[in-house]
Amino acid sequence: MDWKVNLPQQLEAATALVRQGHLGLATQAIQDALQGKNIATHTAPAATPFAAPGHTTPSARWRTLLDADIQDAVVRERPVRSPRATPAAPAATQAKTPASAPRAKPQRTEPPGSFTRVAFKHGGKQHHYWLSVPPHAQPGTDMPLVLMLHGCTQNPQDFATGTGMNAAAAPANALVLYPAQPASANHNGCWNWFAIEHQQRDQGEPALLVAMLHDVMARHAVDQQRVYAAGLSAGGAMAALLGREYPEIFAAVGVHSGLQAGAANNMMAALSAMKTGAKLGPHVQPPARTGHAPALIVFHGDADGTVHAKNGEQLVQAALDALGSDAAQVQQQTQKGQSPAGQPFTHTVYRAADGVVAEHWLLHGAGHAWSGGHPSGSHTDARGVDATREMLRFFLEHPAVR
Repeated sequence: MDWKVNLPQQLEAATALVRQGHLGLATQAIQDALQGKNIATHTAPAATPFAAPGHTTPSARWRTLLDADIQDAVVRERPVRSPRATPAAPAATQAKTPASAPRAKPQRTEPPGSFTRVAFKHGGKQHHYWLSVPPHAQPGTDMPLVLMLHGCTQNPQDFATGTGMNAAAAPANALVLYPAQPASANHNGCWNWFAIEHQQRDQGEPALLVAMLHDVMARHAVDQQRVYAAGLSAGGAMAALLGREYPEIFAAVGVHSGLQAGAANNMMAALSAMKTGAKLGPHVQPPARTGHAPALIVFHGDADGTVHAKNGEQLVQAALDALGSDAAQVQQQTQKGQSPAGQPFTHTVYRAADGVVAEHWLLHGAGHAWSGGHPSGSHTDARGVDATREMLRFFLEHPAVR
């Protein structure tokens, strides 16, 4: 093999696979290239339809989805801002955010107790989301709103089934919004948080997701102090991105089995982050745009073979770093326990003078799946602590600080 000529060509071909969303094939291609093999045979598969929901706690089926889920990794570095700086947003941007937009009287169209597919147009394109309206919703009564972002190969109905968030949110009279990622945007149904055009506010998928929030707010009465984002894997990574880019909208963020915004900015760094955690430099995770970053709750299994558990630790560290000099005053409290099914966990709370900054649930022996989820949904581990209940409890304890 001519290393000076062929290797760059081989790596270029692997990069093309990444851009198509096939990091599993790209990884194998790189390994073959470094061993002097030809990678011409590594071609992208045809788009795969959504797999039927099923059990995914350690199972052969889950491991077959590794290539699909391995792409939950690439982000773009952002310049560091002063921890307490509050840059003024352009007038056009301010008009797009719930905190500054005038509140029109909601025109409710989905009835109480419903779970409805809603058609939505954004940027001249047709999209849709699913919306759960609690049974006791009343006209004119503001309700909390939880944005739930599914992982790769999932869809809103599957994610709702696996997490059980609709039923959990009903007693709190909370709306639950599930955006749908179509195969036309990503053949595995992943949120494209690893692509540059989807990593900043008012662009790409972050802008789309916030537009969906505004659409719900136009249809129902929403408590704008209690808007939250949560997600699994690729959805968790996108939730972290939304928290970073729109801290004036989201009061708290939940990330299950995901990575922090800023974990990598190229293919090799992404694969490394997936395997052992991100190699973080000094400019990876900037503080929030306001003095109050969203509160953060993280769940991660220490036996996760898709996204290393170190990424959960790095999410928490990024939240602490956003405090700047105030981080020195944070108190840490740790306790160990186990779920009703016997799965052990370590629960750590990070508390600053003005309240909890972050919670970290390290799930011992757990893999890449929603802890405590229902087995009829995909990517769930019914043995674990109830992540849905704990996440919702955390959210409702943290209204926005304006």
